[in-house]
Amino acid sequence: MISWATRMTDSILLNYPRSQWKWHYEHGLFVKAMLEVGQAVGNLRYKQFVRDWVDSFVMPDGNIRTYRVDEFSLDQINPGKLLFHGYHQTSEKRYLKAIELLQEQLRHQPRTSTGNFWHKNIYPHQVWLDGLYMMAPFEAEYATIFNKAEIFDDITQQFITIEQHVRDPQTGLLYHGWDESKKQKWANPDTGCSPHFWGRAIGWYVMAIVDVLDFLPVDHPRRPELIEILNRLAHALTRTQDPASGLWYQVVDLPERPKNYLESSVSAMLAYGFAKAVRKGYLALEYLSAAQRAYRGLLENMIRVDASGVLTLEGICVVGGLGGDPYRDGSYEYYVSEPTAPNDFKGVGPFILAALEMHTAGVHPSNLNIT
Repeated sequence: MISWATRMTDSILLNYPRSQWKWHYEHGLFVKAMLEVGQAVGNLRYKQFVRDWVDSFVMPDGNIRTYRVDEFSLDQINPGKLLFHGYHQTSEKRYLKAIELLQEQLRHQPRTSTGNFWHKNIYPHQVWLDGLYMMAPFEAEYATIFNKAEIFDDITQQFITIEQHVRDPQTGLLYHGWDESKKQKWANPDTGCSPHFWGRAIGWYVMAIVDVLDFLPVDHPRRPELIEILNRLAHALTRTQDPASGLWYQVVDLPERPKNYLESSVSAMLAYGFAKAVRKGYLALEYLSAAQRAYRGLLENMIRVDASGVLTLEGICVVGGLGGDPYRDGSYEYYVSEPTAPNDFKGVGPFILAALEMHTAGVHPSNLNIT
């Protein structure tokens, strides 16, 4: 609900000085969540913070401080979602130039033969589920504002194609990544898929779909396919939701395995994604119940409130990836060995968004038995 969203936002701001601001996907996630809260409650302080944050990076000529096009990193597109707010509010050309700078990266982003963007230049031929969230809602909003209908065709194709490659026919769950070249040590030699179902990767993908649908025209011929994907995946995910806590595990389908743990970011992402999808009419009402159970689980198991009322969200996996140096092999042992940290933005941002959705759905502390 809004009080939990504002309490979490205020708690994070206590320890988020300007010196820590970064043009980085997880910072962009938190600040975008703050913007959503500010718009929901009319909080001018939040809106001003967002403007100050964006303005600390966007220079007068429209370049973005610390951003490099030649990295071709989809992660670095995510903070760009905040540029649209600045542009709508002021019509300043520097925001438009910054938006175009990011879109120019995507025009030249390396692709697989299927048309999917590489996750980064340093990860050739690889598509990670994370990347759909980083770039697709940005592109969809860009396409809406600037009337670029062809972008919608490209976005929907990327969602549909990667689901075809990484969907497991037995469970309906999605593998974290796909290597078209099948050369990575983590890649299945037959399918190119990574070996496990990492919760947060799936959470990114769910959030990506529900956010893209905000902009995808209602008469777009492939819109029903995205909604079908969302329904298939939601059905599979509810079968892995922990019945006791309502949360999801780090490796979502192996709760009984040693060292697996209940993880906050995937649980918040799916609480947000399911609740929003029900509100928008993409999912049946039963999925709101799944979202409420996850939200309750976060409040009861993962939120700590200190004596002064400051919130801490615990149980957030610090990072998860494939390949790189040191090499991440995508094994079960790799995922469960990644440490957790409190108030990591990859969990905090989705928690705030989930809290807003819970408020809209009429879920209040009185019927959650949480204070």
